[in-house]
Amino acid sequence: MKFLKQLRRNEEGATAIEYGLIAALIAVAAITAMQGLGEELDTTFSGVDTSLTEANAKRTAE
Repeated sequence: MKFLKQLRRNEEGATAIEYGLIAALIAVAAITAMQGLGEELDTTFSGVDTSLTEANAKRTAE
């Protein structure tokens, strides 16, 4: 019986689970934000690549 009373008062396991859930939610939010940022960066670098290719083609044609 004494063991069960101690087990009910012990909240370390619950705290660890809560921190784990918080970390998981932060990770999901970070992954979601980085995916959107990655798509924007891809678009930006594609535009830069196109501009540089066109500029290089014009310079080579001269």
